[in-house]
Formats: sequence, C-alpha cells, structure tokens
Amino acid sequence: ACGEHRSVGNERMPKAAKSKSKQPAPAPYKAVQKQEKTEEKKNPLFEARKLKFGIGQAIPKGRDLGRYVKWPRYVRLQRQRKILYQRLKVPPAIAQFTQSLEKNTATRLFRLMHKYRPEDKAQKAERLSAAASAKAAGTPVESKKPVVLKYGLNHITALIEQNKAQLVVIAHDVDPIELVMWLPALCRKRNVPYCIVKSKARLGKLVHKKTATAVVLTGVRKEDEQDFAQLVASVRSNYNDR
Repeated sequence: ACGEHRSVGNERMPKAAKSKSKQPAPAPYKAVQKQEKTEEKKNPLFEARKLKFGIGQAIPKGRDLGRYVKWPRYVRLQRQRKILYQRLKVPPAIAQFTQSLEKNTATRLFRLMHKYRPEDKAQKAERLSAAASAKAAGTPVESKKPVVLKYGLNHITALIEQNKAQLVVIAHDVDPIELVMWLPALCRKRNVPYCIVKSKARLGKLVHKKTATAVVLTGVRKEDEQDFAQLVASVRSNYNDR
C-alpha cells in the first residue's frame, strides 16, 4: 500500500497544451475605451493622405531645391561660362587671366597702391576752395602735380605707349574679356611690368569707382621706392619673363 502511495505521489501533472494562435491577449476594457475616445476627436474635414514622391508630385523632405530655382540671368551666364572653360580648350590669351597674383604679393601691392589713391569729390572741392581763398589773399599756391593712380583703358594705353607707365595692374574678372585681352601683349612689347589681380571691384575701390578694369602707377614717392622695386621684380618674374 505504501509503495502504491509513493508511485502515485511521484506522478507529474500533465502540461497544458500550447495555443497554436499567436495573437496577444485582448487589451483591458479601459484601454479600448480610451482608444475609442481619441478616434472620436479626429476632424473629418482633414483626411490623412499618404505622400507620393513620383514625377510632378510631392518633394521629399530635405531635398536640395537649388535646381528648382529660376536663377537670375547673370548667375546662369557665369555658371555656363565656368563649365565652358572647363570643357573647351581655352586659348593662352584668355587662360592667362586665371593666374592671378599670389595672396602675399597682392596684399603688399594693394597696401602700396592705397597710398596713391586719387582724390574724391569732397577732397577736390576742399582743395579748390583753399586755392581760391589763397589766391584772393595774394599768397602763392603750390601747383605741383600729385603722384596718383591712373585709370581708364584709353588713358592707360596712352601711358604705356608713351613709356610713362611703371606698373600696370589688370583685373582678372573683366567682362567681356576682350576689353583687356590685348593689354598683357602690349605691356610685353613695351617692356612694362604688369600683373593680374583679383578683382575689378577691389581695383575700383582704389579709384572711388564701382569697378575698374586696370590701374597704372606712373611713379612713387622716395620713401616707397624700395618696396616698389621689390614688387616690380616679383611681378616681372611671374608675368613678363614667363
């Protein structure tokens, strides 16, 4: 009897059969009620539509819209010109304008040229009024011509042909380029040192204009002669002697 009792005690309970369906247990009543409430709050006027990113349809978020912009004509032209210069064989007369003066030499050159800026309208009016008052008082007036930068293509050409120009500075971004394309050849022929710098707006600022295609130094003061000689030597090695 004891043996039978042991055998009955050692018997294990049978395992519960696993359900074949993988569906989770249903949510409690309260959660279902909340969901129903939120669904009720939706506005029927605004229907949620899925975006379609096909041709002529919605634009994906984060897309660069630069290619959709109608750029101004001058922007399109300068971009097209850049691509043409990359793809075509550019003649040497035009290609030379891509080789501008190095930054350190250009900084020294502009620092020197800044000392020889021509007078603006206000300074001219002041000088003339001072000269008129001096003349009225009977005192002698100094009429010595100042050494300043010269500008204007016709004026520059005349100075180079008369061998009065000591340094010609040409802008690299003149448009159309034909305006100054011949100027380096003329400088070489007349043995006048020249250089190409960035940019026409920077040159224009020196002579109180918006832009200037080129400027010329016809001389310098005694205290700047050493700096000017070093600049001319550097410019000759980079441009004239090539």
